[in-house]
Amino acid sequence: MAQPQWITKAVSKMKKKGTVGAFRAQARKAGYSDTIAYARHVLANKSRYDTRTIRRAAFALNAYKATHGKK
Repeated sequence: MAQPQWITKAVSKMKKKGTVGAFRAQARKAGYSDTIAYARHVLANKSRYDTRTIRRAAFALNAYKATHGKK
């Protein structure tokens, strides 16, 4: 399945900023081997995390759903 246009644009911006893989690294540091599981954990416990982490989690989950055809 091809990536939607919004994901392509977002990845391009992340490459320019140098933040590609930042959320994955954050998940690994927190002890999660599954980035999506960490994203779900962050979104379920928003009060424990800063705005940047919550936004990264939301993006990771939305991108996963868009590329894997899940709702």
